[in-house]
Amino acid sequence: MSVLMIDSHIDIPWEEKTEEGLPCWQKRDQADIALREAERRFTIPKAEVGGLGAACLAAYTPQAALDDVGHEAAWRRAGAMLDAMEEMVALHVSGRAALCRTARDVRQAAEAGKVALVPVMENGYPLADDPARIGHLARRYGVRYMTLTHNGHNLLADSAVVRQGPEEAHGGLSALGREVIGEMNRHGVLVDVSHASRKTMMQAVETSTVPVFASHSCVRALCDHPRNLDDGQLDALKASGGLIQITAMGPFLRRGGGGTLRDFVEHVLYVARRIGIEHVGISSDFDGGGGIEGWQDASETHHLLKALEQTGLDEHEIRAVCGGNMLRLLEKAEEKILECQT
Repeated sequence: MSVLMIDSHIDIPWEEKTEEGLPCWQKRDQADIALREAERRFTIPKAEVGGLGAACLAAYTPQAALDDVGHEAAWRRAGAMLDAMEEMVALHVSGRAALCRTARDVRQAAEAGKVALVPVMENGYPLADDPARIGHLARRYGVRYMTLTHNGHNLLADSAVVRQGPEEAHGGLSALGREVIGEMNRHGVLVDVSHASRKTMMQAVETSTVPVFASHSCVRALCDHPRNLDDGQLDALKASGGLIQITAMGPFLRRGGGGTLRDFVEHVLYVARRIGIEHVGISSDFDGGGGIEGWQDASETHHLLKALEQTGLDEHEIRAVCGGNMLRLLEKAEEKILECQT
């Protein structure tokens, strides 16, 4: 079966923080993106071997202090990472990969035999208190989604995982967070609720005029982890037309870790049975901690396709899970851009 496999969340390797505890903005060489034998789990040769046709590459920013120094470092880091993505393709994998801004771009890259790479943001922290930065990220870099938070509250919203500080800062979304979602809708940047608290997620569904999604999360009924979505959240996703991308992170798939490809497929099927096949997709979180038995790196992506085929899902359903649903959601966001321009 010929299927366009789209992985909705992959990190690029990068130094975490400076000695001062600030998000590190100094560039890391990305030449190993062109190597088959490389430590990173996602490279273009590995994607080619595994049949992974497209990937959302995340400019990830770790949470730090909510002050001017922290915000400026985070903003510099986001720009440096997005610049590095552009340079990586041009310098090392030109002709084998393409940066893509639209669903149509992704399809065209796949038809040309190239791996499609979609720039995205993980953590709204770099925005500081400036919603206009969303427009810059969308226009300059083609950023197509942003997680509202990472591990820790920021000025936009509360996080599902808090490593220090109060359990809540805003009771979900802040007023600024609601304004940012409006800007995201206007510029075609999908609202990603992975890492967000339950209140943040449910309020984001109510606030966004475009369906929201979780780019790398799993099912809480099968694994009780704060990063996973419970049945009420899944129902809210369905009502909004949204999507959850099940992720290859062992502790999210099975309590205590050690999740396997079999566990991964069970999470996919749970979502399909509860809210419909059109509301579930796939992600790995490679190079951000992801990788499970059966799907350790991009070269093993064909194992996932085979596992889905063995569930009894038909060809249409498999195409939807493997990438069709994600493309549809990107198109929904693109339609909203046109609405806002008229």
